[in-house]
Amino acid sequence: MIAFAAVLVAGTLGYAALGFGWLDAAYQTVTTITTVGFREVEPLSGTGQVFTMVLILAGVGTALYTLGVTFETLLEGQLRQARRRRQMDRRIAGLHGHVVVCGWGRVGKAIARQVALDGKPVVVVDRDLDRLEGIDHLYVVGDATDDAVLLEAGIERAAALIAAIDTDAENLYVTLSGRSLRADLFIVARARDDASDQKLRRAGADRVVNPQSIGGTRMAAFISQPHVAEFLDVVMHGTQYEFRLEEVTVSPGSSLAGTTLREAAIRERTGAMVLALRSDDGAFLTNPSAETVVGPGQVLIAIGTSEELADLVALA
Repeated sequence: MIAFAAVLVAGTLGYAALGFGWLDAAYQTVTTITTVGFREVEPLSGTGQVFTMVLILAGVGTALYTLGVTFETLLEGQLRQARRRRQMDRRIAGLHGHVVVCGWGRVGKAIARQVALDGKPVVVVDRDLDRLEGIDHLYVVGDATDDAVLLEAGIERAAALIAAIDTDAENLYVTLSGRSLRADLFIVARARDDASDQKLRRAGADRVVNPQSIGGTRMAAFISQPHVAEFLDVVMHGTQYEFRLEEVTVSPGSSLAGTTLREAAIRERTGAMVLALRSDDGAFLTNPSAETVVGPGQVLIAIGTSEELADLVALA
């Protein structure tokens, strides 16, 4: 661009020195170096013809090179973006059991970070491309309330859908769309207003979370029961300690199915400790006795190291 501008300035000054007006000089320079081939603005003397030949030799190549590089840069940028989009679409198409997070605000970012730490792939949906550029997750640009956008995010193969947009109305539409596309999909919806809780549940949300309410409760817990609150933070979200909580579903063919906790000897065989059981009806049995029978389909809430919990998953 600097070379091209220098040729334009030199040509304009040269023709001006030959007696052209400034506008005529600039016009003559542009028509010459772009090989348009219009007539000369003014009759050229021998000196003018020599200058024009020099300008053609120096300027035409510069102009063509500059225009070529400019178009190539623009075209490559579009092609690169299209190629990246196709690669991302192929990667999303190959996902199974991922989590679709709708809304890339503060809540959506926190959700995606925690889900990724738990080892699950994330696909983010947001209508603002500028907010999505440079993120570490796969993403789809579009309106999350549109069924086609959710299908592009692979909702048919997803393990869960999280509606975390800023407004309750949009989260309601996302929930309705997700439930209509997948009757068995696990859906978690964000609610800013307490009155939206029941509406979101009626729309098909399995869980409704009010971040403001939970944040207030958590802050109060650090006042009333700081050690309990900190312990729960460590085992649920912390990375500095090896212990963590895990939910483990008992398969029908598992050796645990139909046995008591005493007979299962889970602590002795895996090192993990069972804190609670949850039945198919959703009821929790906390601190179960050794005579509690473990049924197929029940969920064990256990605590232990990653290795101990992995052994429990294999056993179950």
